[in-house]
Amino acid sequence: MCLEEQLSQRRSSLKHGLKVYLRDPHAFTPMLEDGVRGAPPRSLILGSDLASNQREIGKFSQKDAKVYPEFTAHLEKLAGAIHPLLDSSPVDIPGVTTGSLKKRLSAAKTLMPILKCGLKLGRNVPDFYEILTAPITKILFRWFESEPLRATLATDGVIGAMTSPSNPGSGYVLLHHVMGELEKEKGVWGYVEGGMGGVSQAMARAARSHGVDIFTEKDVEQILVGSDGSAKGVALKDGTEINSKVVLSNATPYVTFRNLTPQAALSSEFIRAVDQIDYTSPVTKINVAVDKLPNFLALPTPDGKPGPHHQCSIHLNCESVEVLETAYKEATNGRPSTRPMLEMTIPSVLDPTLAPPGCHVVSLFTQFTPYHVEGREWTSQDREAFADTVFDWVEQYAPGFKKSVVGRDILSPPDLERIFGLTGGNIFHGSMSLDQLYLARPLPSLSNYRSPIKGLYLCGSGCHPGGGVMGSPGWNAAVTVMADLKSH
Repeated sequence: MCLEEQLSQRRSSLKHGLKVYLRDPHAFTPMLEDGVRGAPPRSLILGSDLASNQREIGKFSQKDAKVYPEFTAHLEKLAGAIHPLLDSSPVDIPGVTTGSLKKRLSAAKTLMPILKCGLKLGRNVPDFYEILTAPITKILFRWFESEPLRATLATDGVIGAMTSPSNPGSGYVLLHHVMGELEKEKGVWGYVEGGMGGVSQAMARAARSHGVDIFTEKDVEQILVGSDGSAKGVALKDGTEINSKVVLSNATPYVTFRNLTPQAALSSEFIRAVDQIDYTSPVTKINVAVDKLPNFLALPTPDGKPGPHHQCSIHLNCESVEVLETAYKEATNGRPSTRPMLEMTIPSVLDPTLAPPGCHVVSLFTQFTPYHVEGREWTSQDREAFADTVFDWVEQYAPGFKKSVVGRDILSPPDLERIFGLTGGNIFHGSMSLDQLYLARPLPSLSNYRSPIKGLYLCGSGCHPGGGVMGSPGWNAAVTVMADLKSH
């Protein structure tokens, strides 16, 4: 079957006009090495076909190929047990421990998801505890011996996080990615037709079908708080006031409580706690337009037609875990990585609406870069120099890439903060670290989505269960008023 026929079968039409191109295979890691006896450099491709994965891994280690099915089954077992927690509110600790017996019994219902999780984990509770708290290297080094496989899997443990594979807690982020699903297929990734704005548009159509009015380009100046300490609506920057008993904020907790909420309505202790939320980000995003498809030495396509590997997340500078560690250490010392971890995607390979025939859009998700460069603000020269470094590395894997570039947009962590409202440039609305998960996301006093202001709720990625949000920036800093709600 040709690639075009495969793509037509893999496009999934969801509700409200949302169309997603499913990716399979989903990961491609080419090597920087000299091929043996004139052969191309090796590469690793992973997808849904377990036998194919084993053949790919076998190029680096037969031992790893043999144990890989057991490893994936182990992760899926852990992910399957805790997946229901992602769709449930955290345990209502205040409700269970205080108030009348009736209220306590009602709040006790929030214990059920975590009890079911524990029962389903059974003897695997220690394994879950380990992957929740351990460095991802401890897990991967126990299972595998080949560096390319270790490094490829480790990227899912550090993606979007200012952490290294050897730092405690990086194992959970890997598990968080395993838990994702699309169209009831677990671990599946896809490209939204027309770009990630298609998600925002589908959400808007769904909301409008229920009578919701949506106003764009209307900046909120302040959340209105009455003398009784409850939310009364929002005031826009143009002076308009919208009255409501309920306000939902999809902005980060910092933006919500430090920029939009009157500070006099919050206690000094609460404000100090909000200031302590970690928003550190390692990400610089580079969007690129090219006039020809990147041609990788490891899997050449000289005819310019896309191969299955072009639809993947393409992992560059992932020959070993040590490469990732070095990149992280440079950023923690205030310098952009000289050999950054690169995740390249080319969504136009599957979605023809994104670029003219023969041309493509390339997304480069790069790590590690600091919020301040050696203690100072980023300059245009810093951005261009880092992008040049990135392109030099891409060129080594796909010669001719630099010459094919017709435009690029460089977004450092401060740019992501300024443009998309992502505090610190963090795509998760707050680090996915152990101290900011579940009952403590974003704070122990905020884990049930309610705020100290009656009627003001958080509904963004800064709350449980977290996750990346940068793909659909139109909703990253939305504040919603729900004037028709009677109870809250």
